[in-house]
Amino acid sequence: MVFSLTEIVHILITILAIGFIFSGYIKKPRLHNMDELLGRSRFANMLNWDDFKFSLMIVAPAILLHEFGHKFAGIALGYASHYEMFPMGLGLGIFLRVIGSGFLLFAPGYVVIQGADKMNMAIIAFAGPLVNLILFAASWAAIESGKFRKHARALYISKQINLWLFVFNMIPFGPLDGAKVLAGLLAL
Repeated sequence: MVFSLTEIVHILITILAIGFIFSGYIKKPRLHNMDELLGRSRFANMLNWDDFKFSLMIVAPAILLHEFGHKFAGIALGYASHYEMFPMGLGLGIFLRVIGSGFLLFAPGYVVIQGADKMNMAIIAFAGPLVNLILFAASWAAIESGKFRKHARALYISKQINLWLFVFNMIPFGPLDGAKVLAGLLAL
């Protein structure tokens, strides 16, 4: 089995949390927002389903496919690999969303790889950011083609998020993927 029941539950919880967190930052385009015009309270608008679905459609693939890149690279190299959500990291993102922070910081989860040496870990670590780079390129190409004007805003946000995830994760520091890639290159 590629995904255990525990992994599936962790993925579903991560998806719901991502949708909630980013619905406070990514809004579905609207002509008029009557709730804002009528002055509804911030807590009455805590979860707008349109914003939830819109942000989920854009951000969940960027984050989860990044993690799946690690998982499947690990499996392809012969290592046991499984996704685990990071409750404290998701909790921090949810807390910042609830208090209306303009600052976004969270860590949704990670893939546990057992027994990989530094070189193979570098390959596995690079697989996640590589997925973001591919998603960035696909969004960019779709925008440039001009064939997806109806989805231009979603594609633009997807392009930006995937580029940011690639660059951020490739920083060679601490637990980030870039540090693992650098460690593998230095081990050559």
